[in-house]
Amino acid sequence: MAKRNLDRIRVLIVDDNLHMIFIVKTLLRGFGLKDFLEARDAVEAFEIANSEPIDLIIVDYEMDILDGADFIRLVRNGNDSQNPYIPIIMLTAYSERSKVEAARDAGVTEFLAKPVNAIDLYKKIASIINSPRPFIRTSNYFGPDRRRHVSMDFRGEDKRERPDMDQDLDLNF
Repeated sequence: MAKRNLDRIRVLIVDDNLHMIFIVKTLLRGFGLKDFLEARDAVEAFEIANSEPIDLIIVDYEMDILDGADFIRLVRNGNDSQNPYIPIIMLTAYSERSKVEAARDAGVTEFLAKPVNAIDLYKKIASIINSPRPFIRTSNYFGPDRRRHVSMDFRGEDKRERPDMDQDLDLNF
């Protein structure tokens, strides 16, 4: 399998803590990423996401004005959102079940708890690239398919077929 060069991926990092932005950028540089934008709050991040070409967003949960889940809902469902399909990783110290579920229900692509390490962040990015999940729209949700596994036992009328996601991309750490 071919190994893909990550140096052309443009990442928006959204966190109200400059030290955390520095840590994330340092980790991403170690993976070969070079192009970063940063925002200190969700409002600034939404403006950047709508005016700049972005390939990936990494967002904190707990921020002033709008929290990370509010930001994700704005990106996924806002009338003026330029890229509702963009992959979003939530990176947060708030990893209790209610926050994880709120992020999931807002349409987050991946969730990662702080303190972050290089291997876990790399695995989340590799997952986004190697196994992109199809997007689902229902009356109360728009975002990546929340199912991680296809259940062969489910036989209800709401069963959806999951497309084959074979990729020629190898990002083993």
